[in-house]
Parts: sequence; C-alpha cells; structure tokens
Amino acid sequence: MNPSQFEMLVPAILAALPQGMRFSLYGSGEESDFVRFNQGKVRQSGSVSQGEVSLSLIDGKRHASVDIGLSGVDSVDAKRITSAVTNLAQTVPLLPEDPHLLLPDTVVHTSQIDDTTAPDAILVTQAVCQATKGTDFVGIYAGGRQWRAFANDMGQRNWFESSSFLLDYSIVHSKDKAIKSSIGGTVWSDQALVQSIEEAKSQLTALNQPSRAIPPGSYRAYLTPAAVVEVLELMSYGGFSAESQQRKSSVLNRLVAGDAQLDARVTLTEDGGRGLGPKFSADGFVAPDQVVLVSKGQHANALTCPRTAVEFDIPHNGATPGENTQSLTMAGGDLPQAEALARLGAGVWVSNLWYLNHSDRNAARFTGMTRFATFWVEDGKLVAPLDVMRFDATLYDLFGKDLEALTQEVQLMPSASTYEARSTAFLEVPGALVKALPFTL
Repeated sequence: MNPSQFEMLVPAILAALPQGMRFSLYGSGEESDFVRFNQGKVRQSGSVSQGEVSLSLIDGKRHASVDIGLSGVDSVDAKRITSAVTNLAQTVPLLPEDPHLLLPDTVVHTSQIDDTTAPDAILVTQAVCQATKGTDFVGIYAGGRQWRAFANDMGQRNWFESSSFLLDYSIVHSKDKAIKSSIGGTVWSDQALVQSIEEAKSQLTALNQPSRAIPPGSYRAYLTPAAVVEVLELMSYGGFSAESQQRKSSVLNRLVAGDAQLDARVTLTEDGGRGLGPKFSADGFVAPDQVVLVSKGQHANALTCPRTAVEFDIPHNGATPGENTQSLTMAGGDLPQAEALARLGAGVWVSNLWYLNHSDRNAARFTGMTRFATFWVEDGKLVAPLDVMRFDATLYDLFGKDLEALTQEVQLMPSASTYEARSTAFLEVPGALVKALPFTL
C-alpha cells in the first residue's frame, strides 16, 4: 500500500460518518520475506503481503473501534470501511464515557520514508548458504518493507515506510552446544554476514574443550550486546512507564525516587528520531525525536501516553498506550570491542541470557540463565565452555557499582518478534564488562 491508497479510505469514511462524530484511522502493513535454515540448508521460505487498519469513531467521551483487514482492492476496501462506520456509529451511543480519553487538538503532519531497497531474499539466501557451508547453521531470516499510517477528521496525515531485516541464527557444535548470533539493520551487506559468521566460527573451536563447571560465586564477566539486550528488555517492561511509576509498580522505583542510581556512564534514550520506526502512535500523537530516560545514571524522564497524562494530570510525550520502549538506545563507552577479552582477563564470557525474570521488583533484582556459548576465560582467551548457570543480580549492581566498562561499538538489534506482523521496534546497545556477576548455581 502507498499513501494514496490509504488516503482513498478517508472519503469513504466521511461519506458514512454521522454528523458530529469524529474518526481516526491507523494503518499497518508489510511485504516481508521469510527463510528458515537448518543444517545449513533452506527448509522453508515464503512471503507475506498484508495490511490492516484500525478505525475508531468518537462522540464526545464515547468511542469504539474495529480492525479491518485490507484486500488491496480499492473498491472492496471502501465497502468494508463504509460498513464498519455504519456498525460503529450504532455502537458508540450505547457505550459509557471514557474519562481518560484524549485526542490530538492540533494537526501535526509527518512523512518518514526510507528509500532503502528491501534486501533480495534470493540473494540473501545464496549468501547465507555460501558463508555457512560446512556448518550446522540454524536460523531464520525475516526482511522486507513495512508501513504505518494515520489519518483523522481534522485532516492530520502521518506516514512511515521503511525496509529492514534480521537474520537470527545459531551454529551448532553438538548436542546443546552452539554459538548464537544475529545481524540486522536497514542495508544488507554480504561482508557483514561473512564477518559475523567468521566470528561465530572462531568460537566453535573453544567448544571442542570439555565443559567446565565453576562453583557458585561472583565472577568478573563480559556481557555481549545480545546479553545486554535481554537485561534491557526486562527493564523496559513497565520500567520506563509513567503509569507504572505513578502506581509505584515500576522496577525502577528507587531510581525514580532518587534512592538509587546507576553508573554515570549509563544513558538510555528512546530514540524515535532514528527513523527505524514510526514517531506517531495509533492515536495520532507524535513523539519527540528523543526522550532521555536515564541520563548519566540518573532518572530523567518516563514514557507517558495520553491516557496516563489525563489520569494523573501530567504532561505526555506521545508514548504508545503500553508505554514500552520502541527504539531504546544505550550509549557506548570507551572499551574497544576488540579488547574486551583482554580486559576481562579471567572470568566469564556471557554470549546470551534467557529465562530472565524479576526476583525482587522493589530491589530491581532479577534472575536468569546463561545460554549457548558461555566460556571460562583465562589470560584473555576462551579456555572452555561453561555448563549452564543461573545468576541473580540487581540493575543497580550490574549497571551501577559493578560496571567497569561499556564498549565503544554499539550493535543494532531489531526486534525478532513476528507475532501477527513484523515488529518495527529495535534496541541499540554496547557490550558491558562487569566486576562481579553473582552465579547462584
């Protein structure tokens, strides 16, 4: 779908809209390719072309909405929209008023169009098969063009369109031993693929050594960007939400209150201005280019959606209704990535984490497991793979008093979520060297 096809739906809405009622229309869609690999071969491939709109009718404080799948045929979609308007118009007067409803009162137009060409799935597949020849390569590629759109009765129009991709993969050594990695972004590069695969292969030799178990205790550790992402994603679920902070249910309550702080090198920003995702919400509010959430270890701002703003009488910053991060970036530090092993010296190299969950929300304490290639390091070299271990730490220790360094390089990590549709969310993070990571078993 293009902007003119989306715009075509508006006259159909206006023609059927009862006098005095307002409307908003939010659209989303994609043209995506998917390829599944196993044992270095293509096992499944396919393409998805889909689009839908969410239509809302508003009468004062009463409102109702419905989701409509788009056929791509203008006449068919116009009829579907007209029918939806008629049905919603009969429903809205029967509903109670919504005390927290807030609609845009000014018109803000935006157009974010990334002219980057979507990767050719056939060329990507050929490159992957060539680069991974002779390995037990397992993974999924998802890439293509995505769009988001908004229109309302005030004449506001917003459009977002971009291409992106993610190759999420593992190279299996044997049984449960594997190296996991990913590459993603907006521009495909065969060179970046080969570099990523070669880095993964270089760690396979260390997996040849017998697994080692270390006793419970605290160890120096290096967390790769993939491991840092897992921690930040857990922190993001309600942590930066203004509603959660107002209700004192946020995992960052102590940080917000000023009773605790993170290391001064930690700065976290919701960076919607990057253009990798839409700046506008389904309600038509446009977010600022940047919202600094943590500045030099101190709480700075929260993600506040319009409903939360009304309920608690605070300003909003156009956050999505769930107030979850969509474009979280963590500032890099001064540690060159190539020197991470040497700086670690002796300790634990953590490639991945999983099964993370809160063990004490008020203390920002969380627990989880190491996954895949976690190594024991001596003299700055990978010595042996470690058995799976459980850790238990607090954010104020990990990214606070125990943080030793962040890498200069940051890695872009698009969301791997494809539930119903590919996500436009992403994180960009460095690796982290910590003085102590407590392992409990």
